[in-house]
Amino acid sequence: MSNVYVEPAPNDKYQIEFADGTPAIGPFSTQKDAIDRAKKMGHRPLVARVRHLNDKKIPDHWRSAE
Repeated sequence: MSNVYVEPAPNDKYQIEFADGTPAIGPFSTQKDAIDRAKKMGHRPLVARVRHLNDKKIPDHWRSAE
């Protein structure tokens, strides 16, 4: 099970982003919809602790969505 990032998309929706550069999946209407989809896909979703601090290389910027 790999980590994925649930982030806001430019259109006030949410998307699932991958650290390896795989194209993002979405858009989803709510953050919860994106988290549920990531879990169904077998991933461990992470969300930003603070919206503007979301550097994927810094683990402290993320928390588990579980």
